Amino acid sequence: MADVTAAAVKQLREKTGAGMMECKNALVESEGNEERAVEILRKRGLASAKKREGRIAAEGIVGSYIHMGGKVGVLVEVNCETDFVARGDEFQQLVKDIAMHVAAAEPRFVSRDEVKSADLDKEREIARAQARNDPKNANKPDQVIDKIVEGRLNKFYEETVLLDQPFVKDPAKTVGELVTDKIAKTGEKITIRRFTRYKMGEGLEKREEDFGSEVASMVS
Repeated sequence: MADVTAAAVKQLREKTGAGMMECKNALVESEGNEERAVEILRKRGLASAKKREGRIAAEGIVGSYIHMGGKVGVLVEVNCETDFVARGDEFQQLVKDIAMHVAAAEPRFVSRDEVKSADLDKEREIARAQARNDPKNANKPDQVIDKIVEGRLNKFYEETVLLDQPFVKDPAKTVGELVTDKIAKTGEKITIRRFTRYKMGEGLEKREEDFGSEVASMVS
């Protein structure tokens, strides 16, 4: 039996949109050959989500979430193909879950495509400097340092990119995988188009209170 890694299962899942167990079983059956595994899933009608990528998702809803007594608010636009699906409980719950996740996890981007090259280069530079300055890496070759840097960039994506973040209600899956699951259930293309997160008072300068001086002035 082939040794099927979690990374291989995740990659096949992202490629096909099939469920975790279906991907694992297909990889086992194909002895770890991803191309054959895709073929197995297609024959079973499970590699469906990716086939919908070219279709247009122009319907959907704008959902909202307010947290902490009005201290944090989120607006998110999630699109699907038909108004029928947009009005369904499955889709509306997805939008609510995504809005709640944005409130809790504070992503900066929807997908990796939104990360500017300059920002990525800066993160890569910082990660490489950190790796080089770590005494444990003093004698390690460039190839190893490169792998460390890529690992830290993946961590950057997990922290800042919505689709890469572990879903707050089920950290075993990412938000991207959550969307893929709903694509399989609804039979339509679903995309998160954009979001805005508001935090009350964010960006405002707050008055610093000198309570000692205030009390002294009251006494005098």
